[in-house]
Parts: sequence; C-alpha cells; structure tokens
Amino acid sequence: MNSSISKALSVLTLMAAASPAAASSSDWYTVEGGGIRLVTAGQADASGLIRGVLEIALKPGWKTYWRDPGDAGVPPTIDIAPSTNISAATLDYPPPQRFDDGFAVWAGYKDPVSLPITFAAGKPAEPALIEADVFLGICETICIPVQARLSVDPAADPENADDSAVVEAAFAALPEPARAEFGVIALKGEYKQLLVQANIPGGDPERAEFFIAGSDGYTFGTPERRIEGDKALFAIPILEWPAGIPGTGGLSYTLVTDVGAVAGVLPFH
Repeated sequence: MNSSISKALSVLTLMAAASPAAASSSDWYTVEGGGIRLVTAGQADASGLIRGVLEIALKPGWKTYWRDPGDAGVPPTIDIAPSTNISAATLDYPPPQRFDDGFAVWAGYKDPVSLPITFAAGKPAEPALIEADVFLGICETICIPVQARLSVDPAADPENADDSAVVEAAFAALPEPARAEFGVIALKGEYKQLLVQANIPGGDPERAEFFIAGSDGYTFGTPERRIEGDKALFAIPILEWPAGIPGTGGLSYTLVTDVGAVAGVLPFH
C-alpha cells in the first residue's frame, strides 16, 4: 500500500461507539459503501465454541478484501480483548476473486459477503459476552477503513432461526478442505519464488486461481498461472521471507476452480 493510500486510510477511519449487547446479532454499523454486523448462532457448545459470522454488506460497485489482499488493501481483523469469557476468535473466508484495478492486483469480494467466525469461550458453562473491535476496508474509487466495536450476547436469543440460517449459510460457503487429489503440492521453485502444482480432478486448469496468505515473515506477490499439459502450475514471487524457516505452522491457501474450491496449508519452505 503506497503512502497516499495510507494517509487516506488514516483520514477516513470511522469509529463506532460500543453499544450494549442485547441480542444474538449486533446492530448494523453503516458507512458510505455498505455496513457490517456480527451474528451468532446459539450459546457455546460443550467444547466452548460459538459459531458466528461477520456480515459485510456492500453497495453496488464497492469491494472488500480477502485475508491477504496482495499488492494493496486492508485485510479484515477482529480483536476480542474487550469481551467477557471469550478467549479467541478465528476468521474464515469463502473463495475470493482476483481484481486488477489498474493500480494494483488484489484478492477480495465484489458482492456482499459473510465471513464465518469461530469464537472460543474460556469457560463454556459461564456466560459469554462478545465485544469485538472489527477493522476492514471497503473500496470504490477510494478505500474507506471501517472500524467498529460490535456487541453480541450469544445467550440473548439462542434459538433465533434467522440468525442460525445466516451462520449456517456462511459456513456452508467455505472451501472444502484440500486433499491429495484436489489441492496443491509445493515443487522446487527458483530463488525468491514458490512453485506449486494444482491437482484439479475433472477441472479446467486454465480456469484455476490460486490465493496464498503471507504470514510469519513471508510476503508474496501475485501468482502467475502456467499450463503444462493438463496441469496448472503457479509461480508465486516471494517478496519477503524470515531469517529462518518457522518451526511450526504453514501458509494458508485457497484454490478456486470451475469444479469447486478447496483450502489448505502449505508447509513452510
């Protein structure tokens, strides 16, 4: 992101005041290009997990970002530190699209989108109150950062059918887990380049798109698709990398094809 965009983001940042949590979904927080809200479906299960959704409403012509936008953009983040009895929150993402606006190439969504969230209650048998500070960007010709505190009491209306339907639909729209026959494998790439081969059973390799999220010191450029026979290969520039290979974890990716989408993790190399 260049300095002019960064300055614009700082100037345009909007903050919503916290409101009392009184329902299993928060009020909508609206800005020029759309709005956001949190929705939950029921109280914590026996393991302490609460399923929810960050709904992002977009007006026509506006877009928002995937977990790693690429050359520019503001990925969604959620901070649950102000919450009561909520120890963690994990965001998931439906299959993104790749956009080239003439200034940058980035990954995101052009239609309203729901991002599934899994909240973890520290003590499942005790009441939990979600106070989430959410930050994301939505863009038309300019990018507007949206910063809001969204409040939800999962126990306030745990049998709400509409909220449950929103959450169920969001989780159902996630990519399937990658597997050996449908996913990617890392090949030996060149210096400063990650090379992967996509296995797409019954799909058209020329219609495949690969998205990878940088983490642990890794930053990537836009993947370049190459077709070799009936295989799609993706060469991904490594823009930054850590001094040493991290000992645990990996790189999250999503492979989008004409026969579906899968998500997985590539081991660090």
